[in-house]
Amino acid sequence: MTAYVLERAWVEGAVRDEVYVEIEGGRFTYVTPVRESRRRSGEAFPDLRGFPRTSGETTRLPGLTIPGLANCHSHAFHRALRGRTQRERGTFWTWREQMYAVAERLDPESYLALATATYREMVAGGVTAVGEFHYLHHQADGTAYADPNEMGHALREAAHQAGLRIMLLDTCYLSSGFGEPPQGVQRRFSDGTAAAWAERVADLRGAGAAIHSVRAVPDDQLRTIVEASNGRPLHVHLSEQTKENDDCVAAYGATPTQLLADHGVLGPMTSAVHATHLTDDDVHHLGSTRTHACFCPTTERDLGDGIGPSRALSQAGSPLTLGSDSHAVIDLFEEMRAVELDERLATRERGHWSAAELLAAATSNGHASLGYSDAGAIAVGQRADLVTLDTTTPRTAGTGRDEHTAVFASSAADVVQVVADGQVVYRRGDDEQIGRELDLAIGRLLS
Repeated sequence: MTAYVLERAWVEGAVRDEVYVEIEGGRFTYVTPVRESRRRSGEAFPDLRGFPRTSGETTRLPGLTIPGLANCHSHAFHRALRGRTQRERGTFWTWREQMYAVAERLDPESYLALATATYREMVAGGVTAVGEFHYLHHQADGTAYADPNEMGHALREAAHQAGLRIMLLDTCYLSSGFGEPPQGVQRRFSDGTAAAWAERVADLRGAGAAIHSVRAVPDDQLRTIVEASNGRPLHVHLSEQTKENDDCVAAYGATPTQLLADHGVLGPMTSAVHATHLTDDDVHHLGSTRTHACFCPTTERDLGDGIGPSRALSQAGSPLTLGSDSHAVIDLFEEMRAVELDERLATRERGHWSAAELLAAATSNGHASLGYSDAGAIAVGQRADLVTLDTTTPRTAGTGRDEHTAVFASSAADVVQVVADGQVVYRRGDDEQIGRELDLAIGRLLS
């Protein structure tokens, strides 16, 4: 058994002082304020001001502790693009060509190295679970590896090495755009048909599924994916670009959201990623089916996608989750506050999202959308994930040390320790090694 005393912690929807937690088998077995735990045990706790200060197996964690964060939308290999795609104005579509150039170079070995370093960067920022939207399946010419899931196995191993839970969202990608065959590097994304995709994915135990987009999966293939993913998380890129909407209406006479609704794609196990350019009917379809809306503000602003209707979707019934997508930034604290700040820019009004709602989006909502309903809260029976923030940095000092500090003041740089499933997976000081690993992996890939 391991025990912690948390100086301040987000528990049951509020920040509480001196919370005592016990962990066994990777789960919380006891959660209570210290005064109550003293009465329970009849024992006095040691002086709690020092860190690390232990009494037996009880460790004091100063600062503000929140549940582990869920990064619900990741393309691990995009991390190699950071700082390299800003040299020209370009568009989403020219950025995509740069992304394809990186995708063409990867093999299982180089992908393992890059993804491991990328996931370690996530863990250092408080992420304890990731939804990896994985479509880089085959060799560069489109032929399968001897093990057709070798690239997926590399991602899972990378997450294991980083101490990160992964929901591998194996992605069906069949077309370069509304019926056009895959071209160039896109050939390594495709299994040819949804049935062939489903047959390959059947060997990936515990994996989720994804539809790349309505432009990449023809309408007559959607039902096969829905049936193959029954009971598992199903994610889909949705209406990220207005061109996709226009092309979808031209091809099918329906918006992308309407097309997905007509083919049974939407529902509580489904996440619509981006959901940026929506009609009122689209918002109704997503909300009435309880489909999650996964916003990725740092990527959406980096690519000039636009600002999605986050509050309208939530009011319609669509739970908000968050992702770092292209990893232009890996900082879920920035993603949280960006949802509110972007709404302010779009409406010229403040106060659309509370700190508590945004923290829920990054924790309990996010984990649930990845199939981890037993994570995202500091509560008995939940997975023992703890993210501790330093409340004395230039960013966090004097901020009140509550949920507003976490959401509107903190950054990934303020994380001092991360516990995932009861194990310490990051401590401040690991950053230098993570930086070296990223440098090495990206340097080898692009040399």
